[in-house]
Amino acid sequence: MERVRDVSELPKAHLHLHFTGSMRPTTVLELADKYGVRLPETLTEALISGEPPKLRATDERGWFRFQRLYDAARSCLREPEDIQRLVREAAEEDLKDGSGWLEIQVDPTSYAPRLGGLIPALEIILDAVDTAVRETGLGMRVLVAANRMKHPLDARTLARLAVRYADRGVVGFGLSNDERRGMARDFDRAFAIARDGGLLSAPHGGELTGPASVRDCLDDLYAHRVGHGVRAAEDPRLLKRLADRGVTCEVCPASNVALGVYAKPADVPLRTLFEAGVPMALGADDPLLFGSRLAAQYEIARRHHAFTDAELAEVARQSVRASAAPEDTRAKLLSGIDDWLAG
Repeated sequence: MERVRDVSELPKAHLHLHFTGSMRPTTVLELADKYGVRLPETLTEALISGEPPKLRATDERGWFRFQRLYDAARSCLREPEDIQRLVREAAEEDLKDGSGWLEIQVDPTSYAPRLGGLIPALEIILDAVDTAVRETGLGMRVLVAANRMKHPLDARTLARLAVRYADRGVVGFGLSNDERRGMARDFDRAFAIARDGGLLSAPHGGELTGPASVRDCLDDLYAHRVGHGVRAAEDPRLLKRLADRGVTCEVCPASNVALGVYAKPADVPLRTLFEAGVPMALGADDPLLFGSRLAAQYEIARRHHAFTDAELAEVARQSVRASAAPEDTRAKLLSGIDDWLAG
């Protein structure tokens, strides 16, 4: 019988973690108390109990409720020191789960009103990342994400800003929020600006809508990676295209179940993607609301999809290869994965 290794000790890269959603529940409660923020009762109960709130985002009312909880948590971030705390704690949590590289995703416009504007907000976030890297030793960079619910011109502004700070730690450009709103092609110019500036293209797709959403990410936004992408499993030709192009899907199993994309962990098509040769990077998405962090996603692959340790090691390798980590960091992580497997 194969010895079961500890997945929290498996070196890996974390490529799908949202900024506010990375917070510890205790941090949200403490900041809410500090600033007198009245959180929704369902969120407070969930944070105190440790049980994630009941969510279902497959209809617009459910998505609105999810966003309301997320926005309530974001409203607790008001000062630069709050940003510093969030980033440091996110790094500490990732290190506990075996991550050696984290690309945290943020829309700085969401924080700009309280942090002095768009540019100061991004600079505060990047300074916090620099500090966390020095203090924790985790490799960490930022992916700036536009919001599908806002005008494409806003996305172009963000893309130019992201490129401007590429030498300060911004490595990619994304597109988040409800993919049922805002066509990918409406944001093609923003992504062209980002790609021309040397940034990775990593839009969300194939989560709340089907394979067509993933194809749009490829055809209109020239995605290097696709946030989620799980619905590609419904189209064998699309799977082959992703595999042939080496486009990585940032798969977040716990999130998929929490939001009602799939009924249970065993339904998430991890095995389908893996066996089709589609590169995967498992991610926690928003652990604040979904209740599990990075290592737990690997446990889902093991427990519900019978991934062997050799297969988990290959998924970890795929996450490293899809990252924007420098070559020396990649080599160190890949060597660590081999050591983990050798035992």
